[in-house]
Amino acid sequence: MSLDTLGLVESRTIAAGIFLADKMVKSADVTLVKASTICAGRYFIQVSGTRSAVETAVDSAENSDYSLVGTFVISNVHPDLLQGVGRCRDIPDGDALGVVECKTVSSGIIAADQALKKASVQLARLVVGQGISGKSYFFVNGELAEVKEAVSAAEQALDKYLLETVVIPAPDANVISALTNKAR
Repeated sequence: MSLDTLGLVESRTIAAGIFLADKMVKSADVTLVKASTICAGRYFIQVSGTRSAVETAVDSAENSDYSLVGTFVISNVHPDLLQGVGRCRDIPDGDALGVVECKTVSSGIIAADQALKKASVQLARLVVGQGISGKSYFFVNGELAEVKEAVSAAEQALDKYLLETVVIPAPDANVISALTNKAR
C-alpha cells in the first residue's frame, strides 16, 4: 500500500475548514498532515494516504455545502513534499536559486511538486499562507540549468496562479543567510 498521495483543500472560512478537516479524517483512512488558518480568513487542510482514501476524503469536502477556494489530489508526490512545509535546508555556496511565488497555498504545493519531479534540484523551503495573504512561495537550489528547468515546470503548472519567478545564478551569501535564517 503506497502512501504517496496528498489531498489539499482550501476553504473560504475558518469555521468551515475546521468542520471539513474533521469530516475528511472521519470519511477515510487518511493522515491529517496540516489543518490551520491561513491569511485572508481561509483555512488549509492537507491529508495524506493511499490514492483512493485521499480521493474519498477530498470528495467529502467537495460534496459539502461549504464554499471552497480549491481542492486537489496529487499522486506520486515528490518525497520532499511528504515531509511537510516550513523547514529550510542549507543552500550550498555556488548553487543557483529559483524562487516561485504563487497566488494560493495549494497552487504552490502543486507547482513545487512539478518542479521537483522535472529537474534535479533540492527544495530549500516551502512557505504557505501564514503572514503572506494566503499566498505561497518556495525556493529550489542546484545547478543553474536544473534550477531554470524546475522554475519553468512550476510556471507551466501554475498558469493563472503564478505571481512571479526569479532565478539567481549565484546568490550572495548574505541573501542566502537571510532566506535560511542561518548565520554565515
